[in-house]
Amino acid sequence: MDIATLEINAETTYEQERGKPMPSKLHSILTHDIMRFFMLNYYSAFRAFPELTLDTPGEKTTPDIAICEIEPVDYNHDETKRKTPPLATIEILSPTQVLQTLLDKTNDYFSFGVKSCWVVLPSLKSIYVFSAPHQFEVYSHGDELVDEKLGVKMPIDEIFAA
Repeated sequence: MDIATLEINAETTYEQERGKPMPSKLHSILTHDIMRFFMLNYYSAFRAFPELTLDTPGEKTTPDIAICEIEPVDYNHDETKRKTPPLATIEILSPTQVLQTLLDKTNDYFSFGVKSCWVVLPSLKSIYVFSAPHQFEVYSHGDELVDEKLGVKMPIDEIFAA
């Protein structure tokens, strides 16, 4: 078996186990940079969680980033599925992922009680901010993203910096 076959098998196994495409380098960079932005600018208001599984209706979902209110940490009790909705979810499109999958997930998140859903398109350097199902604003180069539901402002060029 050659290296290419092993890589394809590893990707397939990852995707089967997690029910989602394997993240790429750009996906990881954007996850880091968006979380860093929240940590530096909104540390006292929000906590950004990577890969936090939500107990959404139907099957569980795991956004790339969940934005939650600050709450006390209880190290004696952990949870594998968050029962209360985060304030916002952020999904970053992976290279092998179908955009419609992420758009469908926004509907699941809104039905769970999430107030805002972001869909990040790395190759277009743009972010769609959904305030309700099928209601969104698009932000790209030179724009300042404004999420009125969260009271967040984010310069897009800061996230997609070279």
